[in-house]
Amino acid sequence: MSDVIELRELRCAAVVGVLSEERDRPQPLAFDIDVVRPFEEAAMNDDITATTNYADVLTLAAKVASDGAFLLLETLAYRVAHEILGLDRSITSVTVAVRKLRPPVAEDVATVGVRCTVQRP
Repeated sequence: MSDVIELRELRCAAVVGVLSEERDRPQPLAFDIDVVRPFEEAAMNDDITATTNYADVLTLAAKVASDGAFLLLETLAYRVAHEILGLDRSITSVTVAVRKLRPPVAEDVATVGVRCTVQRP
């Protein structure tokens, strides 16, 4: 299947990390999300009800991030992916990448992050 809804650079804040400074306050994150699902019918009929509304996906991802408190980016990425997969039975897989925009490390690095893909069984 080649139909993919791509969402790039969703920015939100979340409590995520193992260091005490990361547990005290939310830090800025960026998400990239790929939702794999057929949308030929939606495209042919110009019909939003025949696809997954990306606004719903963005709202859900931001809510999962802001409502939770995570030690690992891996946990956050998988939680977001599983929640998105539950939005719509037509979604066959979801890839979520999440990056810390200001990682608390001594090295000069722009971001650190993880990426996971969850498929419908």
